[in-house]
Amino acid sequence: MSNFLAIATITATLQRLLQASIQADVEGARVTTLRPENLGEGAPESGLNVFLYHILSNPAHSNGAVAGRQRRGEVTKKSQAALDLYYLFSFYGNEVELEPQRLLGSVVRTLEDYGALTPDVLQDTIDNRAYPFLAASDLPEQSEAIRIERQDLEMEDLSNLWSGLFEASYLLSVAYKVTVVLVEGDVPARRALPVRDRYLGAIPSSIQPVIEQVLCSAGRYRPILRDSSLLIRGKQLEAANAYIKLGPQLIEPQTVTPNQVVLDLGTIPADQLRAGVQGLQIVHPRDEPRTVFVERGSRTPPAPRAASATADPAAASSSQWVESNVEAFVLRPTILDVAIAEVQGSEDEPRSALVRVQFDLTMNANSRVVLVLNERVTQAPAEYLFTDRLREQSSSEIEIAIAGVQSGEYLVRATIDGAESLLQADFDPQSATYEQYVGPLLIVP
Repeated sequence: MSNFLAIATITATLQRLLQASIQADVEGARVTTLRPENLGEGAPESGLNVFLYHILSNPAHSNGAVAGRQRRGEVTKKSQAALDLYYLFSFYGNEVELEPQRLLGSVVRTLEDYGALTPDVLQDTIDNRAYPFLAASDLPEQSEAIRIERQDLEMEDLSNLWSGLFEASYLLSVAYKVTVVLVEGDVPARRALPVRDRYLGAIPSSIQPVIEQVLCSAGRYRPILRDSSLLIRGKQLEAANAYIKLGPQLIEPQTVTPNQVVLDLGTIPADQLRAGVQGLQIVHPRDEPRTVFVERGSRTPPAPRAASATADPAAASSSQWVESNVEAFVLRPTILDVAIAEVQGSEDEPRSALVRVQFDLTMNANSRVVLVLNERVTQAPAEYLFTDRLREQSSSEIEIAIAGVQSGEYLVRATIDGAESLLQADFDPQSATYEQYVGPLLIVP
């Protein structure tokens, strides 16, 4: 961002750059910055006039700006105006020798060559002795690039400019926009100290756990699969009877510390897991003391106080439990088996068939499943997508009708509610398919 000299610095830079260009192309031509109606008063016989005739707010920066003041008027950040500057370049001179048109060509060429006003170009203007009044300008420090774009004005627009705004006779003209110029205010901002910690409960025994992140324990960017371990990070996670609430069930995690919980998904029956986006919470009974847990073994989640001995803890009233926020993660399915049946079509005809896919996870009845087929060839591989029909009940197997598929060998993927299965790669250095995808495969005869 820059100070109040930014606009004048832009105009002076345009004048300096264009002066160096036109004086080499048209002898004696000069660049002026007069109002167009004053060009006859002391202006040279031939030249170019640069006039800033319009200013608009830049929509991209203005719409995304964060309010600089709080409700009480306190300044939270320095104010900023994002501006687009509109210039009219007018050309005059000996019409017999076509000086205005030669000057126009020189200007268009120069501005196309530059395209943007770089910090070095702006600094050269500030350092130029002809502009001592710009010495305090800090425009070269602006982070956003300053671009120059030619504007196509209709004849009616030009007529309105010259007759209505300038009240002068028309001269050969062209318009340019300079974007974006960020002018920063001088009022210093204030910012309070950040909140060091969050306590959502009324007393220490009911302080709510806070989940900040759920990821695969094998690595931050590793996909979460059926046999993965979840690493749950946050604050105030530890309690003597802390459980993971995943859907309607409560699950005992393997490791619990104040800032980290580990849950092995492989210990959960497959029919209790669902592919796709999952919501996860840390919960513990409200009357449980928050003590350090030393040894964890297999146990049945206790019924909360005021619930019957046979009540399902997962269905108990949330007021009887201390619950964390809900944090989402994506559980990606793995294709266990793929088969094709009822193939129709022969020779060069496209094939129609039924494809059965078996997953390691269960899908809900209303889950949206998309089957993706990529032909396993190097030159112009074919690609197909097919959507599964809605099922009547949850299942780990789908049957999708495909049509218009050429015979060949295809790599198979599937997405269940946006969670995509992985392809198998060959990492044997001695193999002919080293570092290539090799499965799951579907052969369409």
